[in-house]
Amino acid sequence: MKIKYFLEKTPGGMMLIPMLIGVIIHTFWPDILAYFGPFTNALGTGSTVIIAIWFVGIGASIKLKAAPVVLKKSGVLLATKMFAAYLACLFMQKLVPQGMVSEGLFLGFSALAVVAAMDMTNAGLYTALTKQYGTTEEAGASLLLMIESGPLFTMVILGTAGLATFSIQNFVGLVLPFLLGFILGNLDEEFRAFLTKLNEPMIIFLGFSLGSTISLNSILEAGIAGLILAFSVIIYTGLFLVLADIFLAKGNGIAGIAASSTAGAAAATPMLIAQLYPELKEQATYATILVSTCVVITAFFVPILTSYYAKWARTHIN
Repeated sequence: MKIKYFLEKTPGGMMLIPMLIGVIIHTFWPDILAYFGPFTNALGTGSTVIIAIWFVGIGASIKLKAAPVVLKKSGVLLATKMFAAYLACLFMQKLVPQGMVSEGLFLGFSALAVVAAMDMTNAGLYTALTKQYGTTEEAGASLLLMIESGPLFTMVILGTAGLATFSIQNFVGLVLPFLLGFILGNLDEEFRAFLTKLNEPMIIFLGFSLGSTISLNSILEAGIAGLILAFSVIIYTGLFLVLADIFLAKGNGIAGIAASSTAGAAAATPMLIAQLYPELKEQATYATILVSTCVVITAFFVPILTSYYAKWARTHIN
């Protein structure tokens, strides 16, 4: 059986297939993991530990010696994503002052859900698309886009907008595992390769752990809202990214449209933030479902849009 091949070919499969398995188990047999004792139960409740280890692997994969052009391209895309997510956060703050939409087509919409869906790019998808349709330098821009993975920038945006208050030690605590991996990876190339191997396996276990906290009933309730948010991510952030790529990074927009996706890791962000800020727990449950939908939909449509845009850009933009 080619299980790994199947997971890789499914949009967001490394995160979402294990998550779906966890959702099914939690829906129909909610106590079964606990029934088999603390070690099995840890598979469904250990997301925080898994994320910490995963951050070490991400940090190790970032090389200090990066070409200036790569840093410029990735810096523009990273800053643009954050700026677009911040504006969307302010809009949601004004539109939904009570915190979360509790009924209708936009059920579950909140600043937390919108920011988590918009401020992280699927770096793997971006790299694959820019290798095929863009340049080597554009593909290398995934360098900084990988740093987006995790809740740090989401916390910064929510905190800046005044929607949540996080203590300084929480911010530092999020960065420390990443810095540990970054330092070790840049001190020793062999250790970098060793730690980087953590990335994909951790995504699988993280997906299952997150799914083990979600019920299918909640997914059905928030399904349409997830579709609306997913296409909002593509259209809204895509517009910002294409313009920034053309006018700031001096590209042709291909890198911009290729970055208009939602990272698989984004699905983990709402629940992790809720652990640091319990007031957002209810929002986090719906946000996880909405963002998970965004991961799948953007992973499917962004490659199609990038392909068509690349054909148009090569004949209309120098």
